[in-house]
Amino acid sequence: MPASPRPPADGRTRVVVVGSGWRFLSGISYYTCRLSNALATRYEVGAILMRQLLPTRLYPGRERVGQRLNALSYDPPVHVFDGIDWWGVPSLVRAVRFLRAFRPDVLVLQWWTGTVLHSYLVLCFAARLLGIRVVVEFHEVQDTGEAQHRWAALYCRTLIKPLLRRTDGVIVHSAFDRAALRSTYDLAGVPDEIALHGPFDHHDHNPVPTARRASGDHVRLLFFGTIRPYKGLEDLVEAFAQLPERYTLTVVGETWEGWTLPAELIAESPAAGRITFVNRYVTDAEVDEFFHAADMVVLPYRRSSASGPLHIAMSHGLPVVVTAVGGLVEAASDYSGATFVTAGSPRALADAIVSATANAGRRHTDPSSWEKSVAAFTRLFARMGVPIAQKDQETEITASSNQTVPVLAPDLR
Repeated sequence: MPASPRPPADGRTRVVVVGSGWRFLSGISYYTCRLSNALATRYEVGAILMRQLLPTRLYPGRERVGQRLNALSYDPPVHVFDGIDWWGVPSLVRAVRFLRAFRPDVLVLQWWTGTVLHSYLVLCFAARLLGIRVVVEFHEVQDTGEAQHRWAALYCRTLIKPLLRRTDGVIVHSAFDRAALRSTYDLAGVPDEIALHGPFDHHDHNPVPTARRASGDHVRLLFFGTIRPYKGLEDLVEAFAQLPERYTLTVVGETWEGWTLPAELIAESPAAGRITFVNRYVTDAEVDEFFHAADMVVLPYRRSSASGPLHIAMSHGLPVVVTAVGGLVEAASDYSGATFVTAGSPRALADAIVSATANAGRRHTDPSSWEKSVAAFTRLFARMGVPIAQKDQETEITASSNQTVPVLAPDLR
């Protein structure tokens, strides 16, 4: 049932965030929740969740739809409507009623998939009629899987235009995304801001440093995330076979888009005995366990705008070998544990892993911050002409909870 919005307590600016709910769990589900909770430290916040994104049988992770795998939840100050179903009636009507009752100053639409486009158009038109300003936050221009289907790509490219014509501001995660977005769509006159992805430190339930073995012993590598063609896992499997026997690899991820090549290569690898393959979407508690058991995270993406696994790794203070593609360089450029490598080269990847082993054994400081993200939204709101109370403009910028842990000697993390 939808929560009933309360009247504003102190005249604060009101914001409603629209994004993925928990039923079709993905990284955007976590991002929507974390952003809403962060904005609620400054603004009166509501959240409208996309509940049933599409027919369950069409979803890559159809077997787990509706399962409770997340431990994260919305903070009590956030008023949550859960949620909108793809067929619209009556859920979309109720969402508009929620929007009208909450009466926000700004509606923030999370963009990551074309399956939400028709619902977003309705919400956008309703917002404009109510005098609500509209912001679209782009996680990528279009989902890579959808872009491969001609009709899905045409649908998105066509129907997103009336949405963008009614958009007052845009948020992106990097200068790379900004350039890609503006080269794809006509956004002349629409202000934008770069809000670097905030930390995913909700997975790190053991932030207190604990003693560990020296980095010269066995080195445990971790690949984490959905297994899709652009993730480059096949490059890592090939690179891993070139590494000394003191290296082990754990692959944790759910196969999407029928991309079974990595699984086949793992089974055929001469180093298969040193590879553990967990081919499913894991719970939050398991996420924490896998990252705490790792010495290094390897993300060999062929392309990417942003990466939730990268931010989970940084929140755990782990060394990360990541390809220098898309917005990932900007996301990790200030992280002392990052080693960048050319995409699509297993030999270069193997060399980078060996080189990055020197970073293992200590906890690196995560530079990301949700306060910085909120500050970027505040700047955009001001440029859009949204009245911002003076107290809401004052922000104490801190970083991930990882920042509370000092950088330690090489034998500790």
